[in-house]
Amino acid sequence: MAEPDPVPSAPPLPQKPRAVLIDLAGVLHVGDRPVPGAAAALQRLRASGLPLRFLTNTTRSPRQALVQLLHSMGLSVAPDEIQTAVRATAQLVRQRGLHPHYLVHPAIADEVGPSHPEPDAVVLGDAGEHFTFDALNRAFRLLQVGCPLIAMARNRYFQEPDGLTLDLGAFVAALEYGAGVRAEVVGKPAAPFFLGALAELGVAPGEAVLIGDDLRDDIGGAQAVGIPGVLVRTGKFRPADESAGDIRAARVVDDFAAAVALLLGH
Repeated sequence: MAEPDPVPSAPPLPQKPRAVLIDLAGVLHVGDRPVPGAAAALQRLRASGLPLRFLTNTTRSPRQALVQLLHSMGLSVAPDEIQTAVRATAQLVRQRGLHPHYLVHPAIADEVGPSHPEPDAVVLGDAGEHFTFDALNRAFRLLQVGCPLIAMARNRYFQEPDGLTLDLGAFVAALEYGAGVRAEVVGKPAAPFFLGALAELGVAPGEAVLIGDDLRDDIGGAQAVGIPGVLVRTGKFRPADESAGDIRAARVVDDFAAAVALLLGH
């Protein structure tokens, strides 16, 4: 019998990290409630002087609404510190000169602009209850005539106060299957999403650390480009994540406060 493939080893944590990337939902807060101890831990991390970037694949909430939500929970985060999948997608659309048809939540319509009457691409965000059959079928027909599919993210689910909630990835998979295409994913775990945040800070991947609650999209995506990941046991974390067969976090800790203590202890 052939031996199973070894689990890839995680990049080592730097002794003195030069930047910290922090996932928002599930790490600092769940819904409109802060994770216990997160606000105080964030203050301690800021006092260390380390540059921070906050990452989110949410594609329902505009960035300013995210800032307001975080402030209401005592979490001090500035708009220009947040790297969102919506922002990254808008940048990609501008760089390529695309004129997309958008299937997104109305709350972020102002951040991406209106759909073009003669689209040359389909851009998908988490439309939530607006993922109707007619809306999905419109996107499907555009893909059938050759428009590429661009997905802001590919998350399977996220944690809300009342339980796990289906996320964008299921609808991306449905359109891929129906149209026989493969989506280009812009948010986590795509490499440019992480590397773009570090490029703004002028920090190399091995000199940074990511803190996340999603083993695949946070930890796996970051470590694929050389950023060691600290997995927290909050948010969408499940016990099976500690023994997953293909991804191993650099460290697993109870929560964001424990992650901060770990990093500052170095």
